[in-house]
Amino acid sequence: MRKSLLLVLVMMVAVSVFTACSGSQNTGKGTSDGGTGKEEKVALSLWHNFTGDDLRARTMREIVDKFKNDHPNIDLNIQAIPPDGYKARLKTVAAANEMPDVFLMWPGTMTKEFQGGDLLQPINELLDSKSEWKSGFLPGSFDGFTIDNQIYSAPMGLSPTSILYYNQAIFDKYQLQVPKTWDELIKAVESLKSNKVTPIALGNKAAWLAQSSIISSLGDRVTGSEWFLKAAAQDGAKFTDPEFVKALELLQQLQQAGAFQEGFNSIDNTQMEMMFAQGQAAMMIDGGWALTNLSANASKEVLDQMGATVLPSVPGGKGDPNTTSGVVGVGLGLSKKVEGKKKEAAHELILAMSGPDAQKRTLEANQLVSYKVELDESKVSSLFAKVYKLMNSVQRTPVYDAILTSAGADAVNNGLQELLMGGKPQDIAQKIQDAQAKSIQK
Repeated sequence: MRKSLLLVLVMMVAVSVFTACSGSQNTGKGTSDGGTGKEEKVALSLWHNFTGDDLRARTMREIVDKFKNDHPNIDLNIQAIPPDGYKARLKTVAAANEMPDVFLMWPGTMTKEFQGGDLLQPINELLDSKSEWKSGFLPGSFDGFTIDNQIYSAPMGLSPTSILYYNQAIFDKYQLQVPKTWDELIKAVESLKSNKVTPIALGNKAAWLAQSSIISSLGDRVTGSEWFLKAAAQDGAKFTDPEFVKALELLQQLQQAGAFQEGFNSIDNTQMEMMFAQGQAAMMIDGGWALTNLSANASKEVLDQMGATVLPSVPGGKGDPNTTSGVVGVGLGLSKKVEGKKKEAAHELILAMSGPDAQKRTLEANQLVSYKVELDESKVSSLFAKVYKLMNSVQRTPVYDAILTSAGADAVNNGLQELLMGGKPQDIAQKIQDAQAKSIQK
């Protein structure tokens, strides 16, 4: 019995000595891993819409890939959803309160609705910890992402939405001047049409294009920004007012003059951009996002013959003609449910995708940014350089779907498709008015 007890004591001493020796080999990599020296894994989900073959989408995917390689402790679950279906998918999971951890979102209405639904948490803590990064943004950059002094995202770009792109070679061939007034635009359309040239490429399959890129600026030319903001708030103006109906009539006039190709509601904006790049149309009304796609897919010779300007002025318009509708670009939102180590990982991802280096790379991918970065023209297309200069010479006006409620914006999107197919402007104005008034309960 004594021998058995002695044997047990000897074994216990041996084990304790072995454990002590093992402990002396510890590398000091933390205690949460149980002394294995391996960093604790953190699972993090990311949703984005950088699925295309344009330079900006490629660049953002490269940044995400590098982040994954540099952070082996973060298990990044990525959902890459094509742009046309992205908002609908995000709103679906938002309605079920099943948001991804980090996700691409828009300033303005989307930010307000998600914050109002208690789905977001602010990133003030991250921004304040990186003051040099925060101070690098241009004035007003955070406005669309800010509610009650809480900032919910950092913009990853700058999006003028209504640029009139034109093919100078086609204009020269038919001895046309770039239109500065609405009458000049209609005359150019008629001249090009008579020569069997598509005047303006349009891809409105997803319904948002005519709203964001055409009516947001055309409407402002007619009504002025103050009227639109009042109508959006249903405070002293309505979408059935004569000035807004006139804006709808002008857009319909453009269609009736033969400005757009047949089947414009059956192709998307990427197909529209390729149509313009291939010289199949003399003009295109599109946002700054087109630059990264055009720069990736058009030759230098084709890009050199392209120009860009703002939408023409309209007779009797109340708005400033030296403007374009636009917003700061998308940013990364952070789910309200993210906390602890996962929140630290999410902050690192947000910084990687919208920090100073990412802003510089985004600019060089022919995408405008709302950040202080000096442009090296040797790294961008000639068309991008032209638009960059243009944007520094004009003011920005509201984009409809950044201000209207989701229901109001949907009514505009669907209404413009109907308008361009021959619908009555007054009837469409009434549908927009009803949707906006109902959604804000006025």
